[in-house]
Amino acid sequence: MTKKIAFACDHRGFEVKTQIMAHLEAKGYKVVDCGTHSGESCDYPDFMIAAASKVASGECERAIGVCYTGIGSSIVANKVAGVRASLCQTVKEAELTRAHNDSNMLILGSGVVNPDILLKLIDTWLETAFEGGRHERRVNKIKDYESKFCG
Repeated sequence: MTKKIAFACDHRGFEVKTQIMAHLEAKGYKVVDCGTHSGESCDYPDFMIAAASKVASGECERAIGVCYTGIGSSIVANKVAGVRASLCQTVKEAELTRAHNDSNMLILGSGVVNPDILLKLIDTWLETAFEGGRHERRVNKIKDYESKFCG
């Protein structure tokens, strides 16, 4: 079965959208495009919430969001219960957020991430497995809190 990845960006992430989506599709992923669909100014929460919601509902296994810094997008994506969005600028951060936090949404800042490592960062995030163990206990505490107070 082909894995589904939701993708969202605002106007500042639109510049790398085609590159990222083509890369994902070449690796066999089905990409669900949550917008935006042009480089015209828009509001990132609209698109990040759409992508995060697809992860929370189970429609997509994971999501990737891109805006200029990634800060606002990570804030809004983490408001969606069941989403553990991680803002990453390095390959090491991408590896650790999957291994230790079971991150299911990757947020990237198009104006901050070095373009030379962009696709390697994404590949690392997609290919790194969650380690479980003591990390699972911690992730379960996040899930427990969400179920009690965010639902």
